[in-house]
Amino acid sequence: MAVARRKLLQSRQVGSLLLFLCVSLAGAATIRYSVAEEMESGSFVANVAKDLGLEVGKLAARGARLVSEGNKLHFRLHRKTGDLFVKEKLDRESLCGKADPCVLHFEIVLVEPLQSFRAEVRVFDINDNAPIFPNKEPLLKIPESTPLGSRFPLQSAQDLDVGLNGLQNYTLSANTYFHLHTRFRSHGPKYAELVLDKPLDREVQPEVNLTIMAVDGGSPPKFGTAHIRVEVLDVNDHVPQFSRLVYRAQVPEDSANGSLVATVTATDLDEGSNKEVTYSLAQNPEAILQTFQIDSETGEIRLRGPLDFEAIETYDIDIQATDGGGLTAHSKVLVEVVDVNDNPPEVMVSSVSSPLPEDAPLQTVVALFSIRDRDIRVGGKITCFLKEDLPFAVKPTFQNSYSLVTDRGLDREEVSGYNITLVAMDTGPPNLSTETVIEVLISDINDNPPVFQEDSYILTVRENNSPAVFIGKVHAEDLDLGENAQVTYSLLPPKSGDLSVFAYISINSDNGKLYALRTMDYEAIQDFQFVIKATDGGFPSLSSQVTVRVVVLDDNDNRPMILYPLQNGTLPCNDLVPRSAEAGYLVTKVVAVDCDSGQNSWLSYHLLKATDSGLFSVQQQNGEIRTLRQISERDPIVQKLIIFVQDHGQPALSTTASLNILLVDGFSEPFLQFQDPSKHPTRVNPSTKYLVISLAVLSFLFLLSVTMISIVHIYQKIRYREKITIQEHFYDDCNFPNHRVQGGAKGSLSQPCPYEMCSATGTGTSEFRFLKRFMPNFPFPPGTGEVKTEAGSSLPLRDRSQGLEGHASDDYM
Repeated sequence: MAVARRKLLQSRQVGSLLLFLCVSLAGAATIRYSVAEEMESGSFVANVAKDLGLEVGKLAARGARLVSEGNKLHFRLHRKTGDLFVKEKLDRESLCGKADPCVLHFEIVLVEPLQSFRAEVRVFDINDNAPIFPNKEPLLKIPESTPLGSRFPLQSAQDLDVGLNGLQNYTLSANTYFHLHTRFRSHGPKYAELVLDKPLDREVQPEVNLTIMAVDGGSPPKFGTAHIRVEVLDVNDHVPQFSRLVYRAQVPEDSANGSLVATVTATDLDEGSNKEVTYSLAQNPEAILQTFQIDSETGEIRLRGPLDFEAIETYDIDIQATDGGGLTAHSKVLVEVVDVNDNPPEVMVSSVSSPLPEDAPLQTVVALFSIRDRDIRVGGKITCFLKEDLPFAVKPTFQNSYSLVTDRGLDREEVSGYNITLVAMDTGPPNLSTETVIEVLISDINDNPPVFQEDSYILTVRENNSPAVFIGKVHAEDLDLGENAQVTYSLLPPKSGDLSVFAYISINSDNGKLYALRTMDYEAIQDFQFVIKATDGGFPSLSSQVTVRVVVLDDNDNRPMILYPLQNGTLPCNDLVPRSAEAGYLVTKVVAVDCDSGQNSWLSYHLLKATDSGLFSVQQQNGEIRTLRQISERDPIVQKLIIFVQDHGQPALSTTASLNILLVDGFSEPFLQFQDPSKHPTRVNPSTKYLVISLAVLSFLFLLSVTMISIVHIYQKIRYREKITIQEHFYDDCNFPNHRVQGGAKGSLSQPCPYEMCSATGTGTSEFRFLKRFMPNFPFPPGTGEVKTEAGSSLPLRDRSQGLEGHASDDYM
């Protein structure tokens, strides 16, 4: 006996242990709590850490958070204590409507490692809503011949609360004609019927007023009232009769508006207008009136609004038939909504790990998500897969919950990020699916050097620029991301003997903008180049180089310089012209050069001032001075001219040259030849004497100028050993690099132009009037009387055999 009792006790202990384990496993799957609705925000619900078996502080360490299945989270979690609180006041009627129980589902997600727990909170109803009649003053028309015991359904009161807090009973005000009978619907609230206890007599009392009260079961109870007005109609012997007491119909939930649900028919044995029957949806809840409509003549019931099996599965419709005399009859139509697969699966993503290192190992968890389908009867099994072939895979965790893991290696240089399309599909029919896109970025490592947009850069800067002026920028792209793609720029030191780039150029290390540190001078340097290095911010850093060439643009910053006639500021230059000279006679030629280049060195000549402005003219292109008319006896002997020389720069620069022209009578070549005094013992003309003295002085000044110019030329040649400009031969501070005589309209000289003074040949007076090169670049072709310039124009050399006229018409280089 003792052994048997011991075995029985052991069996009970084993059974208790198994029961405890089952309960523990069930509790581990879903954590359940309960709260009452209308709890204030911050109300305590439970301690989650304790229920999960975690130590205090573990939730914060593992980054715990709540994820709701819906769009809104109604609770908040205190990570440090593990307490669960109400986030905002809960209204059960807004959350669940008439559904009971009202359960809110959410997940508790932990990271490091990634783990989730399901939880639900049941919201209990409180009596916070009173019953309400949709129609506060309903009207009933009852014939006076209505038999005792006739029933007249009344509208149902609506109470948003459920259970005991919902609608429980109706009461009717005291009267002698009716009493109240409460009935139940298969699906819907209770409704009341008026039962006739005493015959109506329209002649005695044409109208009866009643008050109906709907009471719920709360504590304390709440109630709502409506005032019923009964209008007693005159005699109508027969009431309409329906063909059925109850009509039944099945309608798929995806039926379109206007679809036929059922057809009811009622007949009346009366004649005339009393036989005409009309149909209506009387005393029905608002949800039925918004969903269905009836044809008052044919009795066809059709859809007015959409059906949703997941919201309402069946409808109990009251149909009223009224004849022409006002008698009514009632019937019911029970509509069953047939579930169809009209809801695609819903994907709810709980957590996403992004960005993901490109060296992440295989089977790394990228995201957690769950799937649900509202079509619980026809949806069938749900399958989940990836739409495209990507280096990821879907891995199930527990029922309807999945994880997204890496399946192959990742490379950010090939793909910097993925838009992963999850497809959840049910088995239908028809098959419905949902696509959800999860964006995952791939983090970078430094494996790409910066690359310049161009192989080399050519920048321009105008001379006489302001220091620190912006002249251009370089730009390099790096395919990496973040710090690995941050490019800094620097100047590389020049090679030995090259121009020190640091004295001329500065670069912004952040954006590659280049600045000129000093004022450029085109006459000193025309271009230079340097190397820029671009380095990224990775570790180890990568770099690349590019060559930049800077071209200096010329600016019009040099005035024209007069080479002939010499403007030494002491004695003016004198030229002789015979009074017999005809119109168009070449008197002399003004020669000038400009240190600038291009258009800035193109010169034009103008007669600014003259003793007689109508006697001489200046060729604008070459500076030749010619007579406009024949010289007369009335013209003054001394003609003073001021020539205005201007370049074509913007703005234009100019200078002036002054010269005197002497008009001589009887000035001819034989007269100028020296005569032997023994053969020609004639008296010397006083004018000739003065002319000889003037020529002697001019010759002395010319020789002195040539000597000084030669000394300066030799000194500069020894000092610089390079090409020297024309201005360096005449002024100490002016350079004329690479200026050339451009024939015709240009009026400037070719090649570096050192000049010396020379006299015209073939005269006995040795008059010094013209210029020629020290070292001419282009020799005179033999047998010709002109010199070809580099621009292709020619300068004629006339024969001096015609006396003083030959003097005045000699050309020069």
